[in-house]
Order: sequence, then structure tokens, then C-alpha cells
Amino acid sequence: MPFSLTGKTAVVTAAGQGIGRAIAEAYRDAGARVIASDIDPSKLQDLAGVEVFECDVTSQRSVSALADFSGKADILANVAGFVHHGDIMTATEEEWDFGFNLNVKSMFRTIRAFLPGMIELGGGSIINMASVASNLAGVPNRLVYGASKAAVIGLTKQVARDFISSGVRCNAIAPGTVQSPSLNDRINAFDDPVQARKDFIARQPLGRLGTAEEIASVALYLASDEAAYTTGTVIVADGGLTI
Repeated sequence: MPFSLTGKTAVVTAAGQGIGRAIAEAYRDAGARVIASDIDPSKLQDLAGVEVFECDVTSQRSVSALADFSGKADILANVAGFVHHGDIMTATEEEWDFGFNLNVKSMFRTIRAFLPGMIELGGGSIINMASVASNLAGVPNRLVYGASKAAVIGLTKQVARDFISSGVRCNAIAPGTVQSPSLNDRINAFDDPVQARKDFIARQPLGRLGTAEEIASVALYLASDEAAYTTGTVIVADGGLTI
């Protein structure tokens, strides 16, 4: 039986493209009222069957406006993030601060904004996008990203533990390398994009990149009532990278 979200309200950040868009579509197709947010509203214009809202998750005022627009939500999918390339010798303090603000503090803001409504509803599901580049695995030249995504996993487990008695579940997804517009941008930034793509594929033991839809299917499960016994966990979908 397909997972059903009928009667539920779901908020998705960074829904304009890639994994965020696939999650918004999956939630919509499962019957939820979906509020799809993105910092670039032009990316949301052709996303049918959802409500759209321009939101900068690095701004508390913008996140509060999103919460006011959405009302009480049953589901919050935190997808907004940034992949920084570099090691500890090349990363700057500014890049560190930006990466943690967008990858971690944005979730701090959104969870704080939507959690009270979930508690009033008697429960809810929060899904945070982490990565295998975290405490799960060291990935070359992912210093800021890996450290920030490790913090996302810590945040996920802490929220899950603190609010388990309120019926609120909080879980994370740790993807491997997933085909997306942002991945294309990173690949095209290399001197040899063709070789860079081959290298990205080669590090996946399954022999291919993941798809946004495959990650969205995990997010759909975690949002559904079928996952009612699942909280504080990290579901890895990485093509075997961490085996």
C-alpha cells in the first residue's frame, strides 16, 4: 500500500530543485497540503499542486513568516544546504560560518518555528537532510560540509530525545552522491568536468549516482504514519559508500 499523507500539512525547504523538489512532489502526490519554500521563487513557479513561499532560511524573520503562512504543520522537511569544497587548510572562517549557518542553524530556526504547532497537534515528523559526509564517513575535501552535517545528525538525535513524549519524531537522511542541479554546478566548476563526474560515480560502490526521487521515497516513509516507531535515527541511502 502506498504511503498516504492525506489530511497532513507538510513544509519543505529548498523545494525549488533537486532533492527538495522531489520531496515536495512526493508529499503532494501522497495527498498532503504542501508548502514548498525556496530562496529563489522563480524555481517554484512550475511546481504544480502546492503552495509556494519565498523563504531565506538564514533569516529568522523569513522563517517566522513561513511558519505564519503555513500554520501548524504535521511534517517539516529541512533540505536547504550548501556543499563547500576544501580542507581545513583552504577553508576560511567566513566559509565555515556560512556553511554552519545554512546547513545547521537554519534547521535550528525552522524546528523552533514549527515545533510548537506540532506539539499542539499531538505529534509530527521532522526530517533533516544530513549526508554520509559527516560523522558517518570522511569524504575528501568536505571539511565544512562534513562537520556541519555531523552537527545535523547531533541536532536530529537531540530533538528526537527531548520531544519524544510530545509525539514529535525527528529523523535524518544521509544520502551519498545524488544527481541534482547543484551537483552539476559543482562538477562544472572543476577544470575537467567530464573526469570529475567519472570520479563522483566511481566512489559509489553501486556504480551510479543516486536520484532525487530515491531520497524522496525515504523522506516520504519518514513522514508517514508507517514510520511512527522510528525516531532519532539516520537512514543512509548512499549507493554503498559507507559499507
